Amino acid sequence: MTIVETVLVFALIPLAIYGVITLLTVRPKATRIPRYRPGQEWGYAPVWWSANPAGLSAEHHSAAESGTSGSTAKGGARGNW
Repeated sequence: MTIVETVLVFALIPLAIYGVITLLTVRPKATRIPRYRPGQEWGYAPVWWSANPAGLSAEHHSAAESGTSGSTAKGGARGNW
């Protein structure tokens, strides 16, 4: 094996692989769509998410509104700080 072949195998091929990986990594950042910024017009319909795909039942929903859920668990995400 000559010095040129050694340099080609151990230096240029790995550098070429790193270059391809770098281009594949940088490309999505350059071509992604603009992000939503606060204050911009929102042109999409609202989507409600629930961990229960069937949704809330009527009795659970009314208990949650009245504050008598029967659960003794405390904590969670609240809107009051």
